[in-house]
Amino acid sequence: MQWFDLRSVPAMPWKNGGGSTRELACWPPGADTSGFDWRVSVASIAAAGPFSVFAGVDRHIMLLDGDGVHLAQPVDDSAAQAPGATTGSIAHSLHQRWQPFAFAGDVPIDCAMLGGPSTDFNLMLRRGRCHGDVQVLREACAAGPEGAGLCMVLQGQWAVLGGERSYVLGAGQGLWWPGPLAARSLEPLVAIGHAHTAASPFAPDARPALVRVTVREAGFG
Repeated sequence: MQWFDLRSVPAMPWKNGGGSTRELACWPPGADTSGFDWRVSVASIAAAGPFSVFAGVDRHIMLLDGDGVHLAQPVDDSAAQAPGATTGSIAHSLHQRWQPFAFAGDVPIDCAMLGGPSTDFNLMLRRGRCHGDVQVLREACAAGPEGAGLCMVLQGQWAVLGGERSYVLGAGQGLWWPGPLAARSLEPLVAIGHAHTAASPFAPDARPALVRVTVREAGFG
């Protein structure tokens, strides 16, 4: 398993200046945007603008912090001239924390700000090679046996049990693994106090929570 702390992951600025991305995991390691099978990242969005188009990629996005954004498929020139033209088939306000939203990366998406900057959790999956999901969990879970994946603590403290030693992870810390392996158990510790809640960057309430990504090869699961 590979361990990470979001605070120490370098941010890569976007070419359009509208935000930055911190890559948490990528398979195969070092693959560029046209070569990965799956990729997990955290993005900071500071300005409105179009999302990059990723042909053949399925995407999942989830608001972690901030006011959120509105995602909409733009109207092309021909549609705009047609009577009764409407916006595209995707129109979604990403304003509630910890609510994953899935969409096709092939589709052009315009991103409008709903207020100030926001922070988002992102999963990308190469269609035909793998599939997967994003879940927010409050109770003990296993990491490893179902395939590749990633866990990141959103709030509180979680014990990672199994293997040669145990760990305790806090908000923004996590682990990822490239394929099936011996299970490790992630268990929430006691609910954090109100003072801690106010200081946590991803904290709508005081209950421990983590986000878990599960990735399976195409044809399995």
